Amino acid sequence: MENNYSLIMAGGVGSRFWPKSTAQYPKQFLDVLGIGKSLLRLTFERMQKISANDKIYILTNESYLDLVLEQLPEIQADQVVCEPQRKNTAPCIAYASAKILANNKDAVLVITPSDHLILDTKRFQELIQISIDTATQEDKIVTLGIFPTRPDTGFGYIEFAQVDSRSPGSVNKVIKFQEKPSLELAKTFVASGNYYWNAGIFIWKASVILSAINLYRPDLYQLFVSDLTVYGTEKEPNAVRIAFDVCEDISIDFAILEQAKNIAVVLADFDWSDLGTWSSLTDHIAKDKNANAIVGSKVFVFNTTNCLVHVPDDKLVVLDGLENTIVVESNNMLLVLKKENEQDLKAYLKEIEAVSSQLAQS
Repeated sequence: MENNYSLIMAGGVGSRFWPKSTAQYPKQFLDVLGIGKSLLRLTFERMQKISANDKIYILTNESYLDLVLEQLPEIQADQVVCEPQRKNTAPCIAYASAKILANNKDAVLVITPSDHLILDTKRFQELIQISIDTATQEDKIVTLGIFPTRPDTGFGYIEFAQVDSRSPGSVNKVIKFQEKPSLELAKTFVASGNYYWNAGIFIWKASVILSAINLYRPDLYQLFVSDLTVYGTEKEPNAVRIAFDVCEDISIDFAILEQAKNIAVVLADFDWSDLGTWSSLTDHIAKDKNANAIVGSKVFVFNTTNCLVHVPDDKLVVLDGLENTIVVESNNMLLVLKKENEQDLKAYLKEIEAVSSQLAQS
């Protein structure tokens, strides 16, 4: 594990988990499962099997520094890589990779989101080790592909060469990354057998990803990698702030992964959920006899079926006659939303924000 570094991406706002998740306290810091641990904490504990505590870095916005240190007392402040402004994943990965390379030229990086749920941590560890071996021995950019259990339109897909093995744990050449498809196209992907979900988990040597950035985004390379001597010194904060001021707002997928030729996918067979929406929680919360998933010790339901209820323990809630509905209360904000309309939540919030802005100006 000497050269293994884990980079946990924890800078998102998670608006699909409103009203629990807000810009001030986003979902990665929340105990959305009602088990006493936040999603960030669960991810950190999973990555402890991959990297030593001092080699686990959290990539987040600078406004969340205190939250990270509060929830992860095992790490030091300099392990929290703070982006001064949100510019998507490519700049913060370039920054963190350069910072780590400055101290260890042999560093291998495992990049993972902070809001995924993976229960079979032993199998996860086995597949990450296969990925690390591939990344180090063949200088590959490696990603994990998740076996698709349904034609889901909410995930990106990875197309891999059909001539390769499809057995779990096999390493396959990536043909290309596919954006979130239509339902008909998703059905075609799943039926073909050589399209897996893109989990957003990547493994590569720091030197390899930075070489790719130099090749495909030389301006980004120049900003973050041209002078490695600034990292770990008093010059770092100002240099990083200047770099983020002028860098492109772009994801690592668009910047590198859709162009690079040396990409491999390891086919994964562990349980996985990206917990992207409230409905995605229902598979991981115990249900009553009427298929209601309830978090909250004082919730009483009558004539209610297939609902998700997530409220604080000190709230007394009585529900009657609901079906296929999401009910969430937090900080004097209440969400009551039909499950089939959940994809519209972000649009609803934008409309609320616009109306609130107009009222504030009047």
